[in-house]
Amino acid sequence: QVHLVESGGGLVQAGGSLRLSCAASGRTFRSYAMGWFRQAPGKEREFVAAINWSGGITDYAASVKGRFTISRDNAKTTVSLQMNSLKPEDTAVYYCAQSNRMGVTREYDYWGQGTQVTVSS
Repeated sequence: QVHLVESGGGLVQAGGSLRLSCAASGRTFRSYAMGWFRQAPGKEREFVAAINWSGGITDYAASVKGRFTISRDNAKTTVSLQMNSLKPEDTAVYYCAQSNRMGVTREYDYWGQGTQVTVSS
């Protein structure tokens, strides 16, 4: 059974940085793509970033490209999201996700419980 646990959320001022982490367990981590999504109040969940099984290929939503960086450590079975130059519109619950695919994708099958990120203006 896949288990994903996010950490690192919190309150930060606009222009600041946060680093989210996700610890994965339950199956061979290095075989699957990982991603981050977010959901703001009253809005649908949206894609943020993705990384393929090896970490060599990444994909970003246009709204975060150049500000956010996704990375993974297959030895530690973790995926991280470094968020810089944060804006109030980045405020949301952030979810870690694991795909059944190896290649970078925006389609995911397993989800964490989420961590709140709040950016004050």
